[in-house]
Amino acid sequence: MDLIIRGANLPDGRTGIDIGIVGERIAAVERHLPAKAAREIDAHGRLVSPPFVDAHFHMDATLSLGLPRMNKSGTLLEGIQLWGELKPLLTAEAVIERALAYCDWAVARGLLAIRSHVDICDPRLLAVDALLEVKRRVKPYIDLQLVAFPQDGYYRSQGAVKQLEVALDRGVDVVGGIPHFERTMADGAASVRALCEIAARRGLMVDMHCDETDDPLSRHVETLAYETTRLGLQGRVTGSHLTSMHSMDNYYASKLIALMAEAELNAIANPLINIVIQGRHDTYPKRRGMTRVPELMKAGLTVAFGHDCVMDPWYSMGSGDMLEVAHMGVHVGQMTSLDSMRACFAAVTENAAKILGLDGYGLAPGCFADMVVLQCADPIEAIRLKATRLQVIRRGKVVAETPAAVTRLDLPSRPQSVEFTRPLATVSNA
Repeated sequence: MDLIIRGANLPDGRTGIDIGIVGERIAAVERHLPAKAAREIDAHGRLVSPPFVDAHFHMDATLSLGLPRMNKSGTLLEGIQLWGELKPLLTAEAVIERALAYCDWAVARGLLAIRSHVDICDPRLLAVDALLEVKRRVKPYIDLQLVAFPQDGYYRSQGAVKQLEVALDRGVDVVGGIPHFERTMADGAASVRALCEIAARRGLMVDMHCDETDDPLSRHVETLAYETTRLGLQGRVTGSHLTSMHSMDNYYASKLIALMAEAELNAIANPLINIVIQGRHDTYPKRRGMTRVPELMKAGLTVAFGHDCVMDPWYSMGSGDMLEVAHMGVHVGQMTSLDSMRACFAAVTENAAKILGLDGYGLAPGCFADMVVLQCADPIEAIRLKATRLQVIRRGKVVAETPAAVTRLDLPSRPQSVEFTRPLATVSNA
């Protein structure tokens, strides 16, 4: 074989597993694999996971922090205003350079698949063309999926109706929308209908910024569920953000979640951004803003987490770390049961991969040999530590390596180093 990972723990709980790789594919996943390879990596009881997947991002704006000025209020609306000021100043070269730099960060973090929304409201479609070029360049190491996103409103922004179709013609993968940003609720509902019809006609997926507001009466996801069922798009449609659900009364939410499940909608929450952007008009108590993740999961929806923003007009922090996203999701959603914490890990791996429709994703024979060796024993510890990515493997080749995070100590009668991982042996309370 070309590469073997020895003694790995897997996210499903299996331990002591060897993963054999031939070429770009996984050839074997079993204990004590009786084979040799050109290179072997001793995982030694550490977690080996499929790569991280970011189901919701804005790569056209990433790393543009401070251009043309800072978002002093830190609010969503000032961020949108700032992006409107920056768009006329964008150059293709600058967008490509920043996006490629972010993709370098992503690979180092074991993030090998990203769904990025790209603003189509610029008549030049500059960001569209720039990210299509980025997609071409990073294809050997990142699966980049693009969403045609009418940032300023499908009907509200002059020219967006035509420009969205042109973006799709040029090769953008997914139909996007932002119904709550239209001028009226009626226009928002009409945009959902029109955009879903475009997706049905073209055979594409849908991913809409939907109800990203504290207003409990913003209910465009209800329309999205209806249009999904009407047009037979079940499983192909995603509602992103859905933060108004955090503020809805429980009776209506119970009806809505059932409708969403019936339509087989996917849902994407963005914990880092939702907790920062939402509740800005509240004094105390302040709303958390993140959608009803545990309830949506319980109803059978595929739920993923996205990073959304990194160092852009809306968010001045971030580094492409999907474990940081999962860590925030655990806390904001109060998802601290063992099953819930594992579900948060799935929200940045297998659930996100399912929403993107990634081919050959996973740790089974025949899957692409894409994986991450982490300095931890299991998914919960990975989230707790935001664990170091020791090796990142893409199509059977190690594309990034990071030394283990170890702190040396000089303390009397104590160990010489600490890694912050849970000790293998525990003291009995008996």
